[in-house]
Amino acid sequence: MFQSKSNLIAIAIVAVAVALAIFSVKDDSITTDESPHISAGYSYLTQKDMRLNPEHPPLIKDLAALPLLFQKINFDAEHSSWKKEVNGQWAFGPHFLYESGNNPNAIAFSARLAVMLIFILLCWFIYRWGKEKYGPWAGLLALFLTALSPNIIAHARYVTTDVGAALGFLAAIYFFIKFINRPSKKNLIYAGLAFGLAQLLKFSLILLVPLYIFVLAVLYFVKHQVFDIKRSAASLLAILIIGYGLVWPVYQFHVWNYPPERQKSDTVFHLTNYPFKPAGQLVIKMTDKPLLRPYAQYLLGLLMVFQRTGGGNTTYFMGEVASVAWKGYFPTVYALKEPVPVLILIIIVLAGALIRISKTNIRNLGFWISQNTAEFTWLSFIVLYWGTSITGNLNIGLRHVLPTFPFIYLLIAGQIKKWARIIRFPVMGVIMLWLIMETVAVFPNYLAYFNEAAGGPGNGYKYVTDSNLDWGQDLKRLARYVEENKIDKIKLDYFGGGSPQYYLGDKYEKLDAGNVNQRHGWLAISATLLQGGRAVAVRGFDKNTIYYKWLDNYEPITKIGYSIFVYKLD
Repeated sequence: MFQSKSNLIAIAIVAVAVALAIFSVKDDSITTDESPHISAGYSYLTQKDMRLNPEHPPLIKDLAALPLLFQKINFDAEHSSWKKEVNGQWAFGPHFLYESGNNPNAIAFSARLAVMLIFILLCWFIYRWGKEKYGPWAGLLALFLTALSPNIIAHARYVTTDVGAALGFLAAIYFFIKFINRPSKKNLIYAGLAFGLAQLLKFSLILLVPLYIFVLAVLYFVKHQVFDIKRSAASLLAILIIGYGLVWPVYQFHVWNYPPERQKSDTVFHLTNYPFKPAGQLVIKMTDKPLLRPYAQYLLGLLMVFQRTGGGNTTYFMGEVASVAWKGYFPTVYALKEPVPVLILIIIVLAGALIRISKTNIRNLGFWISQNTAEFTWLSFIVLYWGTSITGNLNIGLRHVLPTFPFIYLLIAGQIKKWARIIRFPVMGVIMLWLIMETVAVFPNYLAYFNEAAGGPGNGYKYVTDSNLDWGQDLKRLARYVEENKIDKIKLDYFGGGSPQYYLGDKYEKLDAGNVNQRHGWLAISATLLQGGRAVAVRGFDKNTIYYKWLDNYEPITKIGYSIFVYKLD
């Protein structure tokens, strides 16, 4: 009876999650990364030219731009950011959205709806895999934890790459494991195509290559008597060939009208100072070879990501500002933003796993790996991805480890299924109800979600900002607040992808933090800028981090969506 109804329950869970995503995002302004992503995607489909935003693969941006083809859109190919600048995405995005006679609200909403299809596919994949591995009850639990995660909902609504990356890892690893368990030409082709699609979603999916190699090496070690390492190596090579065979036509479309001389000059600009010069020079040489141009553009994006990850970024974290990463950043932010009921499940599952490991010798561990290839691969991926993120030099937001969430939830579901029924259902009933209450209570401010340990979303700004809390999503809500309170003029220091001039009109005045003559009347400041301006500079950071320290003497009248602080000064 339950099995026959599990699909209907799964559909209901996804429908509720999608409804929460749609109705919560309709009043969100365009976020920081959406401005270049949306405009770049539209340029790809209409111009067949990938000069904008090459540091991200095109597939998600293409999907977001598809609905725009059915709207009346003005594309200004004469603007300097398109015609002259190298990767002028940060200037072209605002021009395309707010200065070209287009409707940014209609553009953003339709693009976001298209990208939500990725969220639905992610939910379907995790339910399917959980159901195949552990049965319908566990499949529904893994789906429930994924679909109603406030952090996943937050990013499922935006034209960004993180939920797409989660889907890419999940699908690619699913078909890889399917091929390992049931080798066949069909499963090999599926694994190759899934790998190729993954490379078109986000460059972090290059981590699939070392993951595959590691898993095959361990399987050979624990199953060497029946494991053909030469055949496995050949199969892995075939997966890579099929995958990168798919990358070529997609990128070929995106450089079709990209003038070769422009592609080469842009690539030279980006890679002349690349730390590993042979790699940069190789990609530059590929740009004027017709058959290699698509791969040159793909590799340009990949190297740009490596360069940025190594170069770091300016980040606020728990009262400090630095341009290099904190090793404790991701574990801390995860502990503050993952819902407490999910953290409880993780602690229970880890405790049970440690108890079993303490009673297991190394020989039995090898037997467990050989019998549980999927679980071993999930754990390996989580360790690899978290290890790469923690040791990297980029601390932008929890979203960067979001691709590991579905695998964590699958492992939880598999372990919880082993509980005795008398324990499982009462405990899970309380935890699931708790998670529902958390997810509904934070509506519509999913990006600003923080758990009870952090003091809720109202205290999140004390710990971290940027895409953990403030990505510019509340500008439209600020404009409504200004209108409702009949404010004639408001000085604003804004962080995000929206346009203050567009939404506030002549009521807007740009706030300069250092201008003492502006310290009166109505002020509004994005949390990212506010916290970065009243923090402690660390690790050789030599820029001003106290430009808003004077505001410590004042309390904000209100916070718009937890991300914009509003003051009224005499």
